[in-house]
Amino acid sequence: MQDFEKKLEEAKKLLEKLNDPEITLHEAMETYKKGIKLLEEATKMIEDAKLQFQEIK
Repeated sequence: MQDFEKKLEEAKKLLEKLNDPEITLHEAMETYKKGIKLLEEATKMIEDAKLQFQEIK
């Protein structure tokens, strides 16, 4: 699950970058896209873990 935690930490850093008033629109869009991708990957990891848990039960 370390990858999951890594993805969340990266997403937090991207959010901090988005809060920077000096960020350009282009940088903001690219940062947003990266953040959404990371969160989607993290969500998929959670869903996969749920399925594995259900199989064990």
